[in-house]
This record gives sequence, structure tokens and C-alpha cells, in this order.
Amino acid sequence: MIPPVTAAASPAGHDFRAGFEFEVAPLEAWLAVQLPGFRGPLQVRQFSGGQSNPTYLLEAPGRRLVLRRKPPGVLLPSAHAIEREFRVMRALGRHSDVPVATVLALCEDASVIGTAFYVMAHVEGRVFWDPALPEVPRAARAAIFRAMVEALARLHAVPPAAAGLGDFGRPEGYLARQVARWSRQYAGDLEAAGRVEAMERMIDWLPRHLPRPEPPAAVVHGDYRIDNLIFDAREPRVRAVLDWELATLGDPFADFAYHLMMYRLDLGSIAGLGGCDLDALGLPPEREYVAWYCERRGIREVPHLDFYGAFCLFKLAAIFHGIRARVTRGTAAGGEARRYAAEVEQVAALAWRQAQGA
Repeated sequence: MIPPVTAAASPAGHDFRAGFEFEVAPLEAWLAVQLPGFRGPLQVRQFSGGQSNPTYLLEAPGRRLVLRRKPPGVLLPSAHAIEREFRVMRALGRHSDVPVATVLALCEDASVIGTAFYVMAHVEGRVFWDPALPEVPRAARAAIFRAMVEALARLHAVPPAAAGLGDFGRPEGYLARQVARWSRQYAGDLEAAGRVEAMERMIDWLPRHLPRPEPPAAVVHGDYRIDNLIFDAREPRVRAVLDWELATLGDPFADFAYHLMMYRLDLGSIAGLGGCDLDALGLPPEREYVAWYCERRGIREVPHLDFYGAFCLFKLAAIFHGIRARVTRGTAAGGEARRYAAEVEQVAALAWRQAQGA
């Protein structure tokens, strides 16, 4: 899994980033009640990932767990949805073939470690940060891409009601709500993060160009990227999809287009394939990758893909804008937060150029 951050140990021997520490003894006592057979002592190390919800490796005798929590500080009402992450992972683990970590317990009592959190089983495997897969032999890369897109297609094929997620979100009007949600988040962060001209152009353009008709609603991940997946160490197979904070019921094509942005992006903060020689890398071109998704879904095409691309770039810019606001407020959880914050204008400009093309 993601290596823990290398930082000086706290006096108690646990590794935390500054501002994200908590008392370990109450957590150890809570785990002893919630998990049969659990016993201490407990060692805690914070992962270097987790831009939104801080994540920690928990090690106890004979057991490795992962804890994911809300960050400390003042939070937007709909952000950092730990409880929703827990619910969707539990439902998919029980009622689908979507690969997820086994969730074990949810704690909504902030008195234990200061915020709500949940605990899940640790999943062994590989996490790739760069979709160019420099650490993988060229001949093995395409199979990893096929496994990645097929895992997303499996998610979109899950009947929400059959998985116990029929009320996980409103099945209609997803794109309109998403445009409104990220527009509101942008507006809510203006004081801390500032105005961005291209974002305000997108906020005007998007509602006037929504695709019709809507596809049937599916369970959507909301942030499906290669670095949110754990792959098997020996074969091209996704063992777990991580980071379900933005999951809901919605438009599967928007979810796929957000993932497809890896082919368009070339940022300092997020490794992408923009400008790369895909043939030299042994990676499928974008059109072939789209065809794999369609084949696995049993559909002919992804309609309105240009619009979806513009919307997804707008969403990414809004996420970066929110990270900039958290940097200003002092609640950003990841070491890369300042790099994301610096790229708001660049991503927003990409969104506006895509919109003009669409």
C-alpha cells in the first residue's frame, strides 16, 4: 500500500503529520470493544496520501488495519463524507464483484480521536502513482490498464437497489446537481481561495449545455484514478478501489470521463499521459481504452464525451480550488496540497478550452 510518510516519530512512538495527531489509547480501547480478538499494543503511522480524509496504518500483534478519518477543523457540511464511504464499501463488498477493502467498524463519536472515522482491513498490493507505469515492464502495462477500466465498468454495472444502495443518491438530475454542487463549493471558498475567471465562465456555460437524455443512474465513484487503486502484486488485477468520499448515484459516463482525464492531463501535481508517446509506453490509445469500457458495459459508445470532459475538468479545478481554501485555513491534509492549490487556474483554463471545443 502507500508508504507511510517519513517523519520524526512522536514522543509516543507513532508517526503523524503535524496537525493530524490524536491520542492512541482511546482508539486502542475502542478497537478492543469493536473487533473480536483485537489486542494491543497499537502502533499508528500516517500515510502520505489522503488529501481530503487523513489515513493511517494501524499495526497490532498479528493484525494490520487502516483507519480513515475526517480532518480536524471547520468543514463544509457535505464534505469529507466518512459515513458514506463506509456505507458504499460495505454494500459493494457484500453484494457485488467490485473490489473493495473489507470495512470493519464505523465510529461517529468524535470523542475517541477527535473526528468521525472508520476502520477497514489492510489490503496488500501495489499502488501506482503515474499512469505511464514506469515501474512496470512495457509488455505488462496494457493488461493493467484493461484491469483498471474493467473494474470501473463492473462498478457501473451494479444495480443500485440490488446492492442496498437504491437510496444512496437521487437517480435523476445528477449532472445538474453536480454542476450546482461544485459551483457552490467554488463560491463558498472564494474568500479563502480567490476568484478564477475561467471557473466563472464554466459556471455560466455548463447548465446551458447539459446532455439529454440522461443515462440510467449507476453507483459512481467520483474520483476513479490509478492512484486510488490497489493492484495485485503478481497479476494484472485490481484488489481494492480506495477513496469513496465522492461516491453517489449518478451518471456513469461522467464518472468514466473523469477517469479518462488521465489521457489529457499534464500537470506538476498529477501525473498524466498528455503529450506522451503511448505506443512507446505500451499503453492503449484513448479510443481503444474507451472501446474496452464500452465492450465491458455492453454499449456502443460513450455519448457527449466532449461535454463530459469539460465538466470533469471543471470539477477537478473546483477540487483544487477547495484544496487551496484548506491550505489557507490550515486544514489541508496532504503534503502535495500546495501544489494542487497552485494549479487551479491551469485546470480551469483547460476546462474552458474543452467547453469551447464541445
